[in-house]
Amino acid sequence: MNRFMTDRQKKIFDPTEGNISKAAEILRRGGLVAFPTETVYGLGANALDERAVGKIFEAKGRPGDNPLILHVSCADEASLYAEVTPQALELMKRFWPGPLTIVLCAADVVPLAARGGLDTVALRAPANPAALSLIRKCGFPLAGPSANKSGRPSPTRAIDVLNDIGDSVDMILDGGETGIGVESTVADATEPRLAILRPGAVTREMLAEIAEAGPCSPDKARRSPGTRYRHYAPSVELRLWEDSSQGVFDGESAWCYMGMRKPPKGALRTTIFATPEEYAHGLFSAMRELERCGAKLIIADFPDMPGLGEAIRNRLSRAAGRQ
Repeated sequence: MNRFMTDRQKKIFDPTEGNISKAAEILRRGGLVAFPTETVYGLGANALDERAVGKIFEAKGRPGDNPLILHVSCADEASLYAEVTPQALELMKRFWPGPLTIVLCAADVVPLAARGGLDTVALRAPANPAALSLIRKCGFPLAGPSANKSGRPSPTRAIDVLNDIGDSVDMILDGGETGIGVESTVADATEPRLAILRPGAVTREMLAEIAEAGPCSPDKARRSPGTRYRHYAPSVELRLWEDSSQGVFDGESAWCYMGMRKPPKGALRTTIFATPEEYAHGLFSAMRELERCGAKLIIADFPDMPGLGEAIRNRLSRAAGRQ
């Protein structure tokens, strides 16, 4: 390790087998470890340890009624912490490990603090070798919201975690830049008809191959993180460019832009994505980079497309302060 690194930078480690074992020991002692997933970086704690779970809320400045996602390694583990229905099991077989979180009726063993005081629990198995290895070495589920200050763009790189909560975390496992870039899809499977609480890379169309998805009521929405509070926001104003909102560019001089279409006039800095997959992958990192370019405004293309476009619109709407 470079001897000129700061104490905070020395918290970042490659996810070798030895370092994953050290991370598991920190978690057993009630500490916090940030870890990579295929979506964004998670801030991990022992989900069955109420004091450790409390450290997550403190580190993030997160409202206590905002439920956490429990990360497990497989469907068999999920059955220890929730009432797994046949439909949920089918979803797990199809999409796990992967970017799908499933909301189910919680088992009593899961502390109320981890589920935001609700009678449900959100579960997923991440498709990242380091994350799965860490969960298996721990032997307990990891409560793992995004590893950033509450309300900020989610971290897709270890340095983002360090910059946001480096003083609060005991260790950061650096798995490189995350692959998908937006958080998991959250689907409520407590009833036969699914409710999509948060869109993601497992799209509405993909879920429809297994079960019909109905509307998301406000009561169900609160069972998922990312549904009631402002999230994903950069430190400067963010405006959305929709087909009918050409006026967002009027009268602005110091602004940056990101999106799939070229803006109608020049910006201080422009980030163009070729596909929805690229847009989702680079969404949060672009927000973080553009907020540092000296502009007072970021204008973001609001993509009118199905599939992953729904997840991009959801994150942009939240970042812009829309509910």
